[in-house]
Amino acid sequence: MDERPIRVVVADDQRVVRDGIELMLSLTDGVEVVATAADGVAAVAAVAAHDPDVVLMDLRMPRCDGVEATRLVRRDHPRSQVVVLTTYADDESVLAALRAGARGYLTKDAGAEEVARAVRRVASGQADLDPDVQRRLLEMLPAHAAPTVGVPPDGLTDREVEVLSLIAAGLSNGEIARSLVVSEATVKTHVNHVFAKTGVRDRAQAVAYAYRHGLAG
Repeated sequence: MDERPIRVVVADDQRVVRDGIELMLSLTDGVEVVATAADGVAAVAAVAAHDPDVVLMDLRMPRCDGVEATRLVRRDHPRSQVVVLTTYADDESVLAALRAGARGYLTKDAGAEEVARAVRRVASGQADLDPDVQRRLLEMLPAHAAPTVGVPPDGLTDREVEVLSLIAAGLSNGEIARSLVVSEATVKTHVNHVFAKTGVRDRAQAVAYAYRHGLAG
């Protein structure tokens, strides 16, 4: 029995972009575009109607921009994950989208393999940060919140800080386990504790938290 395909909604106010991504994903095994939308209001309505696994969300759209649409999707349809599409990696709306609950970021010049990887990773519960977007995002963070160093914040233990710093470096749980020479189950326990103590919802927000508090790198 075949596995259910990953259901995707594509939201972008430029038809050529919507059509291009839809065509790209139609050629990707295990992915199905169930709807497209030309603005944020239509995107939220499409999510309500189709219950997608992933929404590819443009940041700059009429009626309701991608940041607000992301917030509404994550509030009302938390099963649907959001990957934001940006024209420029230094768009400050990326940071706002992160706070709104987006799990992934792609620039619009991303290739088919990058888009497919982001869709699959986010659908499986992971974060997917385009390397250039992540670099720009982390460059912007100090302008929004000065890092604090010294005593770990929010009651994090030294080991939890170590795990958080490795998350910020982009490592998966398996890679963290190998780095720390512990089991992956132990890493998952530490990650859960980090999320609970800091109030972050996913790895993307954990990256932002780490940089705001001087715990990365």
